[in-house]
Amino acid sequence: MPPARPRVLYVTDLAYPARGRRYCDEDIFLTSRLREHVGLALCHPRDAVALMEGFDAVVVRNSGPVLEYRDAYDAFRERATATGTPVYNPLTGRGDMAGKQYLLDLTAAGRPVIPTVGRPEDLHRLPEADRYVVKPRLGADSIGLRIVPADAVRDLVDGDVLVQPHIDFTYEVSFYYVDHSFQYALYAPDPERRWQLERYEPTADDLDFARRFVEWNTLGHGIQRVDACRAPGGELLLVELEDLNPYLSLDALDGAGREAFVSAMVTSLRGFLRDNGVSGG
Repeated sequence: MPPARPRVLYVTDLAYPARGRRYCDEDIFLTSRLREHVGLALCHPRDAVALMEGFDAVVVRNSGPVLEYRDAYDAFRERATATGTPVYNPLTGRGDMAGKQYLLDLTAAGRPVIPTVGRPEDLHRLPEADRYVVKPRLGADSIGLRIVPADAVRDLVDGDVLVQPHIDFTYEVSFYYVDHSFQYALYAPDPERRWQLERYEPTADDLDFARRFVEWNTLGHGIQRVDACRAPGGELLLVELEDLNPYLSLDALDGAGREAFVSAMVTSLRGFLRDNGVSGG
């Protein structure tokens, strides 16, 4: 008899109404291909705790912003940690998986990130600007984000938000990685249309910029998206390091690009399962 295939619970919210994106299409495509390699079942993030014991590993994909099911997510992390259930991406991520604290840490370390503070007494550390971006520490998908005039910022800094100068950037660009291997880059030529994406050919400096954040995150396996903006001075600045459930915009790739990504994800997932002692991985 052939060896049993690993049983994987794939966590996704197929009904999440993402602006400008169709989460469901992406995960329907990915699961149709992953099913060739592992035994697979899909579930909503609120059902993960109840179902995960019947599986060898859990893959978290387009599960939507955690703040909409915070109780279920915390329970999932607690159960996975207690039982040693392998979770892909691993729950040790230092980026958005752990909240937005990394933006403060990277700012303090002098890394190329949009300058970020979280306390009223630190506002003077930000570059002067006419407008500032105020966003929740645990926010996602621009939920709760506000752009306010300079004279309104101080009253909004209550410990639960982060503040950044509003930057009139040229465009946003995202770099997509599987494990530590670069896969592709996409950008939005029109800053007003964040999800109207096109292929972007990164320079060696661009890739060096993105690679440093992927290495800083120290995830051995998993999918990461490094979001950056091209500042007026021409440099790239980190906007977000998405390491929990990054949307991949696979619909912006051609067929060969999508197949290359699937191949990289399958190889990564197999290695992840083997490293965690899952037979057949």
